[in-house]
Amino acid sequence: MDIDIDQDEGPGTRFRSAGQRQARLIELLRTELFADVQVMRDRLGVSIATIRRDLSELESKGLLKRTHGGATVINQVTRDNPAAEREVTNAAEKAMIADAAVELVVEGDAVMIDSGTTSLQVAKRLASNKTLTFVTNGTDVLRALVDGGAQSVHFIGGEYVDINHSCSGPMAADQVRRFNVDKAILSVSSVDVKRGLICTLSPQIGYVQQAMIEIAHEVIVVADHSKFDRTALSVIASMDDLDYIVTNAATRPLVESVSENLKKKFIFA
Repeated sequence: MDIDIDQDEGPGTRFRSAGQRQARLIELLRTELFADVQVMRDRLGVSIATIRRDLSELESKGLLKRTHGGATVINQVTRDNPAAEREVTNAAEKAMIADAAVELVVEGDAVMIDSGTTSLQVAKRLASNKTLTFVTNGTDVLRALVDGGAQSVHFIGGEYVDINHSCSGPMAADQVRRFNVDKAILSVSSVDVKRGLICTLSPQIGYVQQAMIEIAHEVIVVADHSKFDRTALSVIASMDDLDYIVTNAATRPLVESVSENLKKKFIFA
């Protein structure tokens, strides 16, 4: 098997491939969250020049973010905190995002609202508008709509997913496709700006959100800044498939590199 040895490494340094070396680098960053190049050099036993080349390559793949003197990993989200905990995380930002998203809904709309905690804040603000028709797969959203006085509410059944208090999976997706709505309001686990994707934790949740995008005339993603520095397991859709991405002002620096067409989709609360 070929051994990958850089010319600027010492004779004692051995990796079976650049991929193996880079895997150890990512492993280090996932453990430490941030590491400077000196630490990476010492841990991996390679030169600063090699570390910098690896960082450039891994950043181009969207696996890490280079910072002054080091790098941070882009987190891969495969699990999340309980819904009750997420509801109070970045609560002020979610409230501002919800206030801005409500302005996109007009009298008489049929509105699909998914089960996320930011979507829940939107539901609470819309519930008292008796001209609206609602469809949701979220049990928390359902309760908020009913408690808030909503007059017309349709609930999507399916496999119950406790992490976001939703009915999801293929059965729920099939039910979603029976509707035709003006607006779909979605919370997501990740807005992967580097690859132009929105993602969620699992295929079960993703199935339903994909169906919601299919049957909505306008798709509105509501996501605070914490969703922009990570990726997640299951791809929902391309950002090109969205009409609006409503977020808070702290996200501005994170989206400076996106295309002009994508920038037009952003609304900063």
